[in-house]
Amino acid sequence: MRVLLDENLDHRLRRSFDRSVEVRTVAEQGWKGKRNGELLELASREFDTFITGDQNLEYQQNVARYNLGIIVLVAQSNRLADMQPLIPRVCELLPTLRPGTVVRVAATTPPEVPETHNRGASGRS
Repeated sequence: MRVLLDENLDHRLRRSFDRSVEVRTVAEQGWKGKRNGELLELASREFDTFITGDQNLEYQQNVARYNLGIIVLVAQSNRLADMQPLIPRVCELLPTLRPGTVVRVAATTPPEVPETHNRGASGRS
């Protein structure tokens, strides 16, 4: 499985992937600054999946025409600490991702813990 990380993602994300996944960055490929259409065309020749933080990509490009699955990471920010928790889910999706499709992987908010009341502190005797 060959994966390309977009330039808007921290290159250190690659360390979070399973060893079975070959991860390269746009910068490593020498494609930094390429427009999305050209970048997707290049990526579809060499990679199985393109991972980005660009939430508008699927609305700006006809992704169905590329022989490439696309994963959009949705988090509070593009910082490593916000994106890293999404990678285990990405790794689960990679084997089933089909070319020409876009999947969004979003951070889930932890369930709220119900408030507990200490009945022994009610002040009653």
